[in-house]
Amino acid sequence: MKKLKKLIIKKKNILSAIKIYKTPLWIYDYKTIKKQILKLKKFDIIRFAQKSCSNIHILKIMKKLGAKIDAVSLGEIERALKAGFKGNCNDIVYTSDIIDTQTLKKVVLHKIPINIGSIDMIKKIGKISPNHKVWLRINPKFGDGHNKKTNTGGKNSKHGVWNTQLAISLIQKYNLNLIGLHMHIGSGADYNHLKKVCYAMIKSALLINKKISFISAGGGLPIPYKTNDKKINIKSYHKIWKKSIKNISETLKCKIKLEIEPGRFLVAQSGILVSKIESIKIVKNQTFILVNVGFNDLIRPALYGSYHYISVISKDNRKLNTLKKIKVVIGGPLCESGDIFTQKENSEIYTIKIPKVKLGDYIIFHDTGAYGASMSSNYNSRPLIPEILIKKNVLNQIRRRQTINEMLSLEI
Repeated sequence: MKKLKKLIIKKKNILSAIKIYKTPLWIYDYKTIKKQILKLKKFDIIRFAQKSCSNIHILKIMKKLGAKIDAVSLGEIERALKAGFKGNCNDIVYTSDIIDTQTLKKVVLHKIPINIGSIDMIKKIGKISPNHKVWLRINPKFGDGHNKKTNTGGKNSKHGVWNTQLAISLIQKYNLNLIGLHMHIGSGADYNHLKKVCYAMIKSALLINKKISFISAGGGLPIPYKTNDKKINIKSYHKIWKKSIKNISETLKCKIKLEIEPGRFLVAQSGILVSKIESIKIVKNQTFILVNVGFNDLIRPALYGSYHYISVISKDNRKLNTLKKIKVVIGGPLCESGDIFTQKENSEIYTIKIPKVKLGDYIIFHDTGAYGASMSSNYNSRPLIPEILIKKNVLNQIRRRQTINEMLSLEI
């Protein structure tokens, strides 16, 4: 019998949230986030990639639990500041391959270190803010990820600096203060590829030959989306990185702190997306279950062909027959043929087996705490849906449902 994925959040809490806030809605579990952070406690610094889940209340949790923040836009800097993170220290690092004038003014005002991803950034920062603290994001000339769109290294990636020697010479020319090196190859990279980054970092750091204070192992830590996925061996991953840091530190004769920059690893498993079945359609020999969320809410399956485990909760507390299942395709309400949650990277639709359902039953999408709400949009003029945080069985609304009038307000 196929192994079932357990609900992170108790069924009674889900039903309570549905009763109070209606569907659709996002739900996060505080305890799971805390558990994931503790798994990385051996690293000197945990820097949360907030693009994965940028709600200010989630950022406050990260701060409370000792994590730092990576920001990739002016908006994310503002979110971090509102969540209580400070400038002029190591709380926030701004990472990008470009920097516009408004963002540059903000990082200079708050003295936020910048993780440089392009040669042009060095020149722009240097002219405005000499002595500014900077990191150098290095393209290791290889990459990996669960999808080609999440690959952040190699010749086909826009991310990071290819010519590190030129970058270093310009950093010196503009008298910028190089404090750290950063390397990232992609989201969902496997352990063997992540190990390659360690060796690439040693090579780059020794070639640059400058005293630094920090090295970032990047993010990309995978999580088990499927029931048979293997969990990453964090202990082994940390061990090989510590060995690499020791090598670099002894050679360069400086003390170096090891950062890790996870996004999905900290929040993905904490979250679920709750939807309601609005239609059960038979199209020739295919059964479509249509729910009240679309790819404007959860875009990962349509964009990447990403897999999310799907389960069912009955609306009337009846017992679902898990032995006699039906094959279905799960789709949303959007006026788009691609608004399907059960599709592969090549857009090929597949079926899944679920218990026999009725209209009004609830479809649960698992592991949506990362790149779920943060990637949602108003496409088809659909308002953003609420986010609920559960802590000690207490439901806290951390983003209310957007109204249509609020959505239209920018245009009126």
